Amino acid sequence: MQVKNVGLVFWFSVVLTACGADDPAREDTQTGVGSDLDSDPNVEVNSDGVSDGLSWQWQLSGDINTGYEVALYDIDLFDTTQSSINGLQAQGRLVICYFSAGSWEEWRDDAEDFDTSVLGNALDGWEGERWLDIRADSLHEIMEARLDTAVAKGCDGVEPDNIDGYINESGFDLSGSDQITYNQFLATAAHERGLMIGLKNDLDQIEALVDSFDFAVNEECYEYEECELLSPFIDAGKAVLHAEYSQQLKSDSAARSEFCAEMNELGFSSLVLPLELDDSFRFSCQ
Repeated sequence: MQVKNVGLVFWFSVVLTACGADDPAREDTQTGVGSDLDSDPNVEVNSDGVSDGLSWQWQLSGDINTGYEVALYDIDLFDTTQSSINGLQAQGRLVICYFSAGSWEEWRDDAEDFDTSVLGNALDGWEGERWLDIRADSLHEIMEARLDTAVAKGCDGVEPDNIDGYINESGFDLSGSDQITYNQFLATAAHERGLMIGLKNDLDQIEALVDSFDFAVNEECYEYEECELLSPFIDAGKAVLHAEYSQQLKSDSAARSEFCAEMNELGFSSLVLPLELDDSFRFSCQ
């Protein structure tokens, strides 16, 4: 990882060139309408922002498939090996490291560092995971340690998840102001370490947070007809890394073509992926 200036906001301009990709273990299309092309990035880092139209891959479980010719990989901070991160960067890829900043996960190495008083309701559908009381000062040290791990492993940036607990049944009386304060803490702490940081979902607070974050990561804004809420990132020239999990988009090439046309018009970097993010299939709109 190159040493970066403290507090710098990073932007990427990407020159895309088509190249062949063939892997029988996955379905992969470049346009979502039957092509097997992907993007061969020539990434230039400059001081203006994380530009829209960025090609990317998102995989959080299973052995990382490093064969995609994309500009950016979003992978798990804890589970991804140092050699995998080094290998991706040696190929010219940017590496964003995922961790949950708003939930406790019982299987993580630092799970015992959390005081039981900060553990709230279980996340619906995610066994062994509970919402956190983001008002607790004790979380700051834990999250800063995770950011330090990202630096030590050479990550270019981070994707903190579950940073919208205030609109969920967390078990705590969290306000919108509590969430903004916590999310801005994360952004400041990341930038102090020379890391990029993405705003994950939290659509209702984008206007307040867009200047503090370097890109957005969104799940299923198309499914819920919310994609226009992400326009402040595009207006600021910052990437929206977007994934949909719809079975229709997976199986229906016509629906996928319509989806991709709309997302490309918005300037999003859109993928159709499995909910498990295990690389069992992948369709890209880039």
